[in-house]
Amino acid sequence: MATSIRLSRGGSKKRPYYKIVVTDSRAPRDGKFIERIGSFNPLLAKDDAARVVLDVERAKHWVSVGAQPTDRVARFLDAAGVKERAARNNPNKGEPGKKAKDRAEDKAAKIAEAAEAAEAAKAAAAEAAQAAEAAETVEVVSEAIEEATPEEAPANEATPNSDAGDTPDDAEGESAQAPAEG
Repeated sequence: MATSIRLSRGGSKKRPYYKIVVTDSRAPRDGKFIERIGSFNPLLAKDDAARVVLDVERAKHWVSVGAQPTDRVARFLDAAGVKERAARNNPNKGEPGKKAKDRAEDKAAKIAEAAEAAEAAKAAAAEAAQAAEAAETVEVVSEAIEEATPEEAPANEATPNSDAGDTPDDAEGESAQAPAEG
């Protein structure tokens, strides 16, 4: 018969109390057991002596017979010096899963794209600033050239235009002679 040393829950709702029992591994958790070898009260302080009560002699006997303790009971037996518990090492436990890695890669790619876009925008803004600066210098140079060259007056300023009635001065004269409507 495969025996195990495990916890059997007792106590009321929200007030757990466990018996440390030796039982058939196929039996229900709180069912029939072979022998009770101690108790565990998780509601007591961790340094309280009554938190874990264990019959060390009976625990040694059952371990020597081949009873397998559960993880929690193995901790109690290790603390009591009955059976050495092997330290577990799972280096992959803290490593994120496949989907989390994919999400992290997607997020990193989006951040990289945003950084490239921001850098491209900065470069475009810098080019625009340089172009505006160059345009200002061209305007300043052209204004300086215009100021430096003498202005030539139009030669035909005194001759009348062929479109004599289109000037605003002529239009005012006609309206001044005509009677006001109204």
